[in-house]
Amino acid sequence: MLNDPVWQLIIVCALATFATRVLPFVALYRQADHPLIIHLGRYLPPAVMLILVIYALRDLRPLTPDQTLSFDANGLPLLIASLTVAALHLWRRNALLSIGLGTASYMLMVQLSGTNL
Repeated sequence: MLNDPVWQLIIVCALATFATRVLPFVALYRQADHPLIIHLGRYLPPAVMLILVIYALRDLRPLTPDQTLSFDANGLPLLIASLTVAALHLWRRNALLSIGLGTASYMLMVQLSGTNL
């Protein structure tokens, strides 16, 4: 079974992914108190999250060319899910909970918008 090229590809990809996750910790374990590492540890996660938010909301166009409020089929669920994530995170300070419930609410709204309820 492991001689199958698909399994070999999966194993190589898994090892490469694991190595890229572990390598920074192994290489920098002696420099944990370095000011640059502390700075990156403090500011890099929020910067990455901001990039992900901008990427997720890139197609949201709440105003039409004549400046009236309008949302396309995914616009309103996207806005509601984004506000859900923000509110849950401000309330509970739990990223896993807020992202999980925000994603679930978005998927639920998108799936139900296609049906006639």
